[in-house]
Amino acid sequence: MADCAIHQSLSEVSGARLHDGDENIILNPNFDDGLDNWSARGSCKILLHESMDDGKILPLDGGKYFASATERTQSWNGIQQEITGRVQRKLAYEVTATVRIFGKATTTAEVRATLYVQTPNGRDQYIGIGKLQASDKDWVQLQGKFLINGVASKAVIFIEGPPVDTDILLNSLEVKHAETSSPSAPPDFENVLYGVNVIQNSNLVDDSDGLGGWFPLGPCKLSVANNGAPRVLPSMARDSLGTHEPLNGRYILVTNRTQTWMGPAQTITDKLRLHVTYQVSAWVRLGPQRNGPQNVNIALGVDSQWVNGGQVEVNDQRWYEIGGSFRIETQPSRVMVYVQGPSSGVDLMVAGLQIFPVDRKARFKHLKKLTDKVRKRDVVLKISGSDGDSAPLGSFVKVRQMKNSFPFGSCVMRTNIDNEDFVDFFVKSFNWAVFGNELKWYWTEPQQGNLNYADADELLDLCKKNGMEARGHCIFWEVENAVQSWVRSLNTNDLTTAVQNRLNGLLARYKDQFSHYDVNNEMLHGSFYQDKLGKDIRAYMFKTANQLDPAAALFVNDYNVESAADIRATPDTYIEQILGLQDQGAPVGGIGLQGHVSTPVGPVISSALDKLGILGLPIWFTEVDVSAANEYVRADDLEVMLREAYAHPAVEGIMLWGFWELFMSRDNAHLVNAEGDVNEAGRRYLKLKQEWLSHAHGKLDDQGEFKFRGFHGTYSIEIITLTKKISQTFTVEKGDSPLVVNISL
Repeated sequence: MADCAIHQSLSEVSGARLHDGDENIILNPNFDDGLDNWSARGSCKILLHESMDDGKILPLDGGKYFASATERTQSWNGIQQEITGRVQRKLAYEVTATVRIFGKATTTAEVRATLYVQTPNGRDQYIGIGKLQASDKDWVQLQGKFLINGVASKAVIFIEGPPVDTDILLNSLEVKHAETSSPSAPPDFENVLYGVNVIQNSNLVDDSDGLGGWFPLGPCKLSVANNGAPRVLPSMARDSLGTHEPLNGRYILVTNRTQTWMGPAQTITDKLRLHVTYQVSAWVRLGPQRNGPQNVNIALGVDSQWVNGGQVEVNDQRWYEIGGSFRIETQPSRVMVYVQGPSSGVDLMVAGLQIFPVDRKARFKHLKKLTDKVRKRDVVLKISGSDGDSAPLGSFVKVRQMKNSFPFGSCVMRTNIDNEDFVDFFVKSFNWAVFGNELKWYWTEPQQGNLNYADADELLDLCKKNGMEARGHCIFWEVENAVQSWVRSLNTNDLTTAVQNRLNGLLARYKDQFSHYDVNNEMLHGSFYQDKLGKDIRAYMFKTANQLDPAAALFVNDYNVESAADIRATPDTYIEQILGLQDQGAPVGGIGLQGHVSTPVGPVISSALDKLGILGLPIWFTEVDVSAANEYVRADDLEVMLREAYAHPAVEGIMLWGFWELFMSRDNAHLVNAEGDVNEAGRRYLKLKQEWLSHAHGKLDDQGEFKFRGFHGTYSIEIITLTKKISQTFTVEKGDSPLVVNISL
């Protein structure tokens, strides 16, 4: 989850002109002129065909020809066209390729559209445009988009991907300036009954057997027990619903379970509204047949799609709180909620299942009050005359906050800084940075001994030039598929040496230049180095990094901890991991929560923060992004994340995982559209940044003082008397007692 999509830049060529939306910049796109303007990429051959496979493969839509790339010896071999001079920088382009494959041993394979760019200084860049699984049965459309950022001397688009000895067939290729999509309309939230449970008969009193509205999923057996379940709402639901009638102690007992998916179910199709965020809450418990930890999940079947409504790992026979959230974006024909997960033969008990719309605006009012307590300080400005006496009575004071000192940052990649519009938004909107890929080991040493720090150096120079601090992400990455192949192939001794060289090389080069390091990324989700080098290697990484760069705070960093949707990554498992590292002497200096959250709900987020906060370590959201096709919903999601984080006293920084379309890991997560237009999510972010600046004005009191309460940060003050105007700056740091600022006229 900590990887950033590699969408690199293309060229601006002198004389390039704007293209209208109907112009295909590919020459001879349907092979009407044979193979003119096309060539083979690598040592393969390209051939022109009227048909193949005894007439079974024909051109699509009445075309005359198609082309094949054959005798391929590398996966990147394929068919290509140079497009230098026909594209323009800072425009978004849509790509549509009609493709299929042909081979004796391969029936399906991944086919990719890729852009190769060479910059004037000789740097090679490869831009992933799009990919899909193609078959040998039918033509399929491969689609994607790319953006031109900077200047290049050469640009080539090519089709690649399948295994060697598999032919790539290309019927047509189209590259056009992307049409600007119409802005989203705000969703209709009129008459939404916030806090009202959509589950029928949640308290199990309807019908003679108490099971009105419920049915068994599969041939398991449901019955109602009249007593023994908790009589209070789970804490996360209680935070959302406030005062609420107690539960009645009844629960559903599920027996005769022969599959993990069997449990109580209910159809709720007609009770859900599109784009509304629903919170999920219940108590669950398992029978004595349990053998080891068991996963219990509240799931939704939305037509043929499985949606995770929350899950918990059950380790004993206590009642466990389960919570989560979901949202429906397109109208379904059927939605069923069901509780599932334990092994077959294990009895399941469910009490007080609640699914209710979340009132985000009400939560925001609560968070504003918390923010005022956590992020502001009382300030007393004591103004005196040049002789030490009080300033003239009636002098007017105007206070404006210029900068909030709280860290708000973003992911940035080397290719981004070729686009001056990106840089302008970046440096004006953020005060911290983290590099998407450029500091990761697979980027700085893709082949053993072949070191590349040039990209990271350029990004660091940009940060220094603009007074921005930077997080070092990351020294190691514990998930095996994020480890480059040469590292994976090393034996134990050579891997130990490589790890030491990585630590020495990176931290010596950048000593005192990165304020934080994510030492070994995603240790809750991977164990490559621990499996290879033993249980002490993680603590060793922390201890060695601290010796090499004592000023840097050393973070753990992981995903899903704050979402209640992943039993591998819960606040409790994270705390256990951190305490284990500390027991081994690791100087853990901070807790990173990535923040790749879907349908965030405030009490779920704050519950995780409360639990992690007991460790006394600073918590940072390190890679925040939210994804929703409707930009108003996306803006609401982003506001939830930002307000929850900013209002919590344990959180000391928030980093977004990018903001510009086509340069983010998740689709529909951007704040700025590809060609530079700020969308509703971006406007919401900027509005919050303005809300979190304090301004005040008024007259001095009888003691020559002016008092206000303001956010931490840098301020300017203007004092206007009958004879003069004085301007000065001051800084409000964190503190519990009022800050007294003495200003002499």
